[in-house]
Amino acid sequence: MRTATSVDLEKLELEAVLASGIFTRAPNLENLLRYVCSKYFDGLAGEIKEYNIAVEALGRPPEFDQKRDSIVRVEAHKLRKRLREYYEKDGADHAIQIEIPPGQYTPHFITVARSAAVVVAESPSTVPDPVPVSIPTRELAVVQDVVDVPSPVAVPAPPPLPRFNRVTLLLVAAVLALGLVAGLALRKQPEPVEKIAVVAPAVVPTGEDVRILAGVESGSYTDVFQNVWSADRYFTGGSVDASPRTHPFRGTGDQEIYKKRREGVFRYEIPLHAGPWELRLHFAEAVFGNENVAGGGEASRAFAVNANGKPLIADLDVIRDVGPGAADIRVFKDVRPGADGKLHLEFQPISNAPFVNAIELVPGVPGRLRPIRWIAHDRGYKDTAGRMWEPDKAALGGLLISRPESKAAGPDPELFRGERYGNLAYVIPVAEGSRYTVNMYFTESWFGKGMPGGGGNGSRVFDILINGMAVRRNLDIYKESGGQGRPLVVTQHSVESNAQGKIMISMPPSRNYACVNAIEVLDESK
Repeated sequence: MRTATSVDLEKLELEAVLASGIFTRAPNLENLLRYVCSKYFDGLAGEIKEYNIAVEALGRPPEFDQKRDSIVRVEAHKLRKRLREYYEKDGADHAIQIEIPPGQYTPHFITVARSAAVVVAESPSTVPDPVPVSIPTRELAVVQDVVDVPSPVAVPAPPPLPRFNRVTLLLVAAVLALGLVAGLALRKQPEPVEKIAVVAPAVVPTGEDVRILAGVESGSYTDVFQNVWSADRYFTGGSVDASPRTHPFRGTGDQEIYKKRREGVFRYEIPLHAGPWELRLHFAEAVFGNENVAGGGEASRAFAVNANGKPLIADLDVIRDVGPGAADIRVFKDVRPGADGKLHLEFQPISNAPFVNAIELVPGVPGRLRPIRWIAHDRGYKDTAGRMWEPDKAALGGLLISRPESKAAGPDPELFRGERYGNLAYVIPVAEGSRYTVNMYFTESWFGKGMPGGGGNGSRVFDILINGMAVRRNLDIYKESGGQGRPLVVTQHSVESNAQGKIMISMPPSRNYACVNAIEVLDESK
């Protein structure tokens, strides 16, 4: 949940950008940014739509037709470029930065940590070549030494000054404070032991994402992660159906995506630019199964999905994969349009009618899945290396809690200011046929001397299993990291998906609750 303090800091950042002079000769860009941020601050992000922007921010008449007039898309593209240039130069050291992701108009206020390369140490027993996932003969523990950036705090009001000077002084004060804390944190860190062999980072492409809510007949929808979904389009055949379920769907952070579906024998022809794409198909069985209206179970509904005339999924049974009433996301990398510039998706029955709830396409990385990074928080975070972490998703069990008092050391303390605790499980959809590195980030923010839970070594103990195989037994964060507030990263290499295209992580507790701060999944493909 966004606090009053964080909203104040976001508004302060908007003031700084508007006062910077980057819009001196671009009034349309200034009006556009003011409008979308105003709606965002007022809690009206759902009204940030192309038509509303054109009429209310850019002065187009009420009869504005977005199919004939592309002014909003053109100006939004210019605004993204102008903001990117500003944060590469004059605003590079701002602790909060404004982004408007491609394909969206809703602003994102991203917390950006300053400085410093991360040095990671791993035990000398690291094996350079991939090996199948199994119960390891040795334990892989990664201790990450990390420059401290405090969480946002309320800034006392200074004496009245002209707007630009007031903003500038506050930002300078914040930067000086960050530098002081960073210096103190660096003096406390031990020397690194050894650099870890890591998966080479993938360059994540940018471009216009395609997100379609199947069965939704008009409008658009901004999900809880600020992704914008369009109404149903590019389809032929099938019919619209709404979920008859009275219970929420499991395994998803957003119920709206699964409330409607296209069902029957149908196809989609989605125009795409050339190059690789990453495809996600979303399903949730709302009709068959022991908790749904039609009853039955496995084999009640099975169907095939083809892409450009070739099998994509030969036999999909959602209940077999995840059970009834649960989100099932199937992921495919290196998906490309056909010779006509369209991706042709065909849904063919095996038993009962096929369906799909949503289709998602984002520009892909050749040969590899885009990195998956989730932080146990309700808002995204850009780390010191410029990598984006998405808010917590796909968790089964546990509670999400903010730890603003966390004093995790190092350059990315924000990774550890949110926590999920309990009897935890995560179901992470990935592309089949690849091996992955899984990094799990921990810090102890509850137990220890002077901490709310007291205690120390042995206060919190739990196991970690990946796809049913134990990779750590009796993990004690406090003991292995060296005390409270010390980051610990547990790494498992060469992880394969299960037969349903998922990496399943479970953390059953032995003493008190398990907890986790962030999870990262990296494709090891060359």
